[in-house]
Amino acid sequence: MARWEFKLPDIGEGVTEGEIVAWHIKPGDVIKEDAPMVEVMTDKATVMITSPRAGTIVETRGAIGSVVAVHAVLVVFELGGEAAAGATPAAAANGHASTNGTASRAEPAATAVGDIKESLPGLTAAAPSGGARSSSSSGGLQAYFNEKPLATPATRKLARDMDVDLRSVPPTGPQGRVTKTDVEAFAKAPSARPSAPPAEAPRPAAPTAPTAPTAPAYAPVKIGAPSGAEAALEERVPFAGMRRKISQKMAQSKHTAAHFTFVEECDVGKLKALRARMKPRAEAQGVKLSFLPFIVKAVVAGLKKHPILNSALDETTNELVYRKYYNIGMAASTDAGLMVPVIKDADRKSLLDVARDVARLAADAKAGKAKAEDLQGSTFTITSLGAEGGLFATPILNFPEVGILGVHQIKEKPVVRDGQIVIGEVMLLSLSFDHRIVDGHVGAAFAYDVIRWLEDPEGLFLEMA
Repeated sequence: MARWEFKLPDIGEGVTEGEIVAWHIKPGDVIKEDAPMVEVMTDKATVMITSPRAGTIVETRGAIGSVVAVHAVLVVFELGGEAAAGATPAAAANGHASTNGTASRAEPAATAVGDIKESLPGLTAAAPSGGARSSSSSGGLQAYFNEKPLATPATRKLARDMDVDLRSVPPTGPQGRVTKTDVEAFAKAPSARPSAPPAEAPRPAAPTAPTAPTAPAYAPVKIGAPSGAEAALEERVPFAGMRRKISQKMAQSKHTAAHFTFVEECDVGKLKALRARMKPRAEAQGVKLSFLPFIVKAVVAGLKKHPILNSALDETTNELVYRKYYNIGMAASTDAGLMVPVIKDADRKSLLDVARDVARLAADAKAGKAKAEDLQGSTFTITSLGAEGGLFATPILNFPEVGILGVHQIKEKPVVRDGQIVIGEVMLLSLSFDHRIVDGHVGAAFAYDVIRWLEDPEGLFLEMA
């Protein structure tokens, strides 16, 4: 028997640490290769890391909610038989895992693990381990062999199904990753191997100690232990994962930007009538047409007229960055918490294309299938509470954006129209701005332009690209 330390691999470009969201194993468990081990959340996405080997779990390091640096030890395995031959024993002389997480000899970080979706941008794994080597075969060709091949679980499964030894497949993927195409090509022509293995990608630099977080502008609250019968009426769960990420983002926004909120009414009677006329045409094309696509288009028109609202402050360079693209965030409530999928290039899409994006992004977010690229790059955000919209609210900015629009429930209310009091379809809009960047009159002018286009949606079409 030998012990082997599994380390948190590079699971994203620029990612230096991850938060443990859930453990699927515990000490004493016997685990198969590719079985789920741990869910880790980064700034880019949440990934399921699967086991790169079969063995027995000796130790798991890190409680739910704790932050682990890339290349830090996550799991200690006990391997037996053939698996032990390729394992690296822990540093302790007695065979137990080392207390400082350092192996007895230098070894690169573990690789080729986790349910890392190939469609997620920037999720590149560490370079191939030092086990990759080549040797001359009888036919004069170079036989490739890597003790720890880098591949996704789907590729590993394909290799098993095709009876291919993944360790012998020359990789062509990013940073030495074996792809499905590599496996299929190897299975069809195993003798057609390259004369030399691919050049090994540069090894990642040794991880640095994570920077200590900035002290919050407020003192943390400690809830004391209850006494007596109250103890049985409380439940404590880790404040981790998506909910803690939301907490951090909200606190950063509230304690960085200087919020101010502007609230105004909007009579959307004409918009309701226009949507009712267009709805059957949209449904004929398989599109559910809500009010949100119209609001998105009105916001884009307003951002083009007031470009300061589509900017962001780069505090590291002390520069105001004007974005010439229009990516509209759409706050969506999910079981995991509030997420903000992004409608990319909303200015260049038709009303129906925006409606398609709204439906797709909302469905993916609620199903927990949102891709990393769909949750990044917004320049302005719209948040709606729908039927629970209330009277008005004070939305918190999706930092570092400088503006956010809160949309509320449409209610029948008396309005003055052509000197007459009539029943109107009134919707409240609550807009928050970063007062460091946006002056009050600019925010109000933007709000009234959006309202004007929602109250006269036919005029809005004249503003569309």
